[in-house]
Amino acid sequence: MTPQEFRRYGYALIDWIADYHQRVESFPVLSQVQPGEIRAMLPPSPPQHGEPFDAILADIDRVILPGVTHWQSPNFFAYFPANASGPAILGELLSAGLGVQGMLWLTSPACTELETHMMDWLVEMLGLPETFKSTSTGGGVIQDSASSATLCALLAARERATHLQSN
Repeated sequence: MTPQEFRRYGYALIDWIADYHQRVESFPVLSQVQPGEIRAMLPPSPPQHGEPFDAILADIDRVILPGVTHWQSPNFFAYFPANASGPAILGELLSAGLGVQGMLWLTSPACTELETHMMDWLVEMLGLPETFKSTSTGGGVIQDSASSATLCALLAARERATHLQSN
């Protein structure tokens, strides 16, 4: 993909996402497909060549969208709240474009320090004690999922309850 194609397709995809968010309330909240229905609409073998981007967008509308549970719909009241705002989507786009792996300071100082600073801001916004800041023995991190956040909380609770003697 050339830089010019990337720009053209990127603008088209941003337009598609903006249109989707504008009309998300018009879709049924839950998918209306049966198990196996989406897969049946896909080619049985992998493609030998890429297809035009317009065809991909059409496939999203024809194949993918009917099989989506519309989490961003104002009519969706399960699991997690709406979590894809315009600023968040643009942040994800920037993150994907940079391709940064922020698991350590060495792998991305900017990512690590920005996350740490933002977590300190969150401490202030929530009115938490200073001991929750990175400048203390506390500090915080952003977990990659609710599951790993729950696991971390359970491990911390276990260690606190056993006075670090569980192992």
